[in-house]
Amino acid sequence: MGRGFSIPGRGKIGDIVLRVIAGLVLLFIFMPIFVMVLFSFNKPLGKFNYTWQGFTLENWAHPFKYPALTEALEKSLMIAGLSTAIAIVLGTLLAIALVRQRFRGSKAVETFLVLPLTAPEVVMGASLLTLFLDLGWAAGFTTILIAHVAFEISFIAMTVRARVRGFDWTLEDASMDLGASPTRTFFRVTLPLIVPGIVAAAMLSFALSLDDFIITYFVSGSTVTYPLYVNAAVKAAVPPQINVLASAILLISLILIAFGTLYRRRRGED
Repeated sequence: MGRGFSIPGRGKIGDIVLRVIAGLVLLFIFMPIFVMVLFSFNKPLGKFNYTWQGFTLENWAHPFKYPALTEALEKSLMIAGLSTAIAIVLGTLLAIALVRQRFRGSKAVETFLVLPLTAPEVVMGASLLTLFLDLGWAAGFTTILIAHVAFEISFIAMTVRARVRGFDWTLEDASMDLGASPTRTFFRVTLPLIVPGIVAAAMLSFALSLDDFIITYFVSGSTVTYPLYVNAAVKAAVPPQINVLASAILLISLILIAFGTLYRRRRGED
């Protein structure tokens, strides 16, 4: 029975098993999302949207039925948008500096950059709350915004740095040799080539900010964001509009991802 002996069909069976396992894992991951979308069409008889009672489109016809829920979502979107805009600028510049420039303390900066990614959120939330209290700042919208910028910078810098590492810096030299200023070179040569990495980092940053609960809980004060509202609603009432707004956010995210994918494919074909 030599080395070339093999059991007929063994590879095919293994491939089927792997496919089944992959399918079960994907089902486990996406099942909560399916349930969330399904219960956005539910017509609950009581205050809690936990049991399926019947199909209805009334929830989607009145997604902003509860002003407190709508206000919480607006604050979450505002914080996510502002924090992402600020963190994108700071994180992108930091990523370019770490890749292109070699300066004293760059290794220390890289180490500190990884800390928000590895430290437990409860530790970061507690430390930020202590900092704000020491500074005499009242917890609220501003402290939430600063806290989100603090942890988003790391995600953005790491994502953009991965894109910048493959950048051909001789293109900048060629641009400046042709008479372009450093500022013009950055906006006309460097920035367009690293835009895909920046867009990916921005989408990740926005999603993390919109979804964050633990850090926000520490520094929110009386400000209520969408995750905080949902957490409090579990104890009092869970209207189906929570599922409707969450499903709408999911749908918009999928549309943006689809447009981004098509855009990258067209650029690749060109």
